[in-house]
Amino acid sequence: MCSMVSAILLASGLSKRMVGTDKLFLPYKGKTLLQHAIDLLNSLSFYEKILVTTSERLKNVDLPQQIQVITNQNPEIGQSESLRLGVEAATGEYYLFLTADQPRLAPENLYPILESARANNNKIIFPTINGKPSTPVLFPAFFRSDLLNLTGDVGGRAVRDAHPEACLPLEIGSPEDFYDIDLEEDWKRMLAMG
Repeated sequence: MCSMVSAILLASGLSKRMVGTDKLFLPYKGKTLLQHAIDLLNSLSFYEKILVTTSERLKNVDLPQQIQVITNQNPEIGQSESLRLGVEAATGEYYLFLTADQPRLAPENLYPILESARANNNKIIFPTINGKPSTPVLFPAFFRSDLLNLTGDVGGRAVRDAHPEACLPLEIGSPEDFYDIDLEEDWKRMLAMG
């Protein structure tokens, strides 16, 4: 497994597609989506673990001491602000970006991404489902300046798309584990999965 990974959990989005509901506090198997993501982050032996979130969300989570918290004071700027704050805090050789809306992710889902980086240390590595890119995404620190220069409501996808030659997609065999919640219907569908 590759070493010196800065795992960055991005959890300061405004849940714009869920009117009146903060999706990160939706329940799933006895925990909120955000708590599931924090527990996943905490369960892995990364070089450093960084959570980028809002001060309001910090009031409602159980936060392990080994997780460094960066408060996003300007979440309305969009994804680029959360990403920038996480990258600025990171000192590793790789940045693994996790989102807080994939509560079915488990440590074993991340191992193929991390293992692939050992032989492909200059590649942007991400899972795909039926050829469609998903998250989490691993960037080598080589792309630090590209990530820091993003603006507006765009994330690492813009950097990935700008460097197709550096991309290493990994088709996964368990798409249900990578299921993400964008809409209330997604959440209800996930609950129905069991």
